[in-house]
Order: sequence, then structure tokens, then C-alpha cells
Amino acid sequence: MTEKKQSRYDCAYLRMALEWAKLSHCSRKKVGAIIVKNRMIISDGYNGTPSGFDNCCENEEGETQWYVLHAEANAILKTAGSTHDCTGSTLYLTMSPCRDCSKLIHQSGIKRLVYINEYKDTSGVDFLKTAGVEIKHMLESELYAK
Repeated sequence: MTEKKQSRYDCAYLRMALEWAKLSHCSRKKVGAIIVKNRMIISDGYNGTPSGFDNCCENEEGETQWYVLHAEANAILKTAGSTHDCTGSTLYLTMSPCRDCSKLIHQSGIKRLVYINEYKDTSGVDFLKTAGVEIKHMLESELYAK
């Protein structure tokens, strides 16, 4: 695939991740994830509480509950219950991954990460670069310019 065509696909999948993020019940941050393998969406996710829990992501002080799952973790975990695996796939995220999620991304076999917003702690992205995952950071304004 040409670089220009790949960039168009990257923009489209990131726009989808932005829409998916809107499904989150979290107030502080709404994050969406899409996993694509062989030009097919194999999983998706957004940040939120585990199945069966109240959809309130924050406590009375406005802090995120410790048990809230991140969007990329939800998307990776969804593949465990399917016939798909993440090996060689691309993960599209509306926010770069934290340290813990970066370990899941690497261990699941995802080879490419495309994201929009930068998480305050960049050690997750640094870890993935060291692990050989291709990283692409795009600005939200770029998604609609193509």
C-alpha cells in the first residue's frame, strides 16, 4: 500500500476510534480503540467499567476508579473471545497508551500504533518503540484534511 493510501486509511480508522470513544461513560477522558488486521476491523473498545459494574468511572472526588479498563485493553481482551488474534495488526487509539497497556499491546503481537492525543506519561510509547512497534502520532486536525 502506498504511503498516501495508508495515511487515508489511518485517518478513517482514527475517526472511527473517535466515534467509539463517545460510547464511554467516563467523564474525565473518553478514549476509543480500533484494531485492524489485513484491512479488516477485528476489534474495538472504549474505556469503561468491567461488565456487570455500574457505568460510573469516577469516584466522588472526580478521580478515575482503579478498576476502569482502558480502551486498548478492552479491544485486546475482546479478541480473546473471538477467532481473531492481534498478531501483526494495527491499533488505532484516540490517546497514547499508558505503561501497563503498552505491555499488553506488545505481548498481543500488535506491530503498529497510530494515535491522536499524547498521554501525560510517554513511557508507554517509549517502551513500544524499544519493542519494535511502529508508532505514528497524528493530530486531530489532520484527520479531516485528507
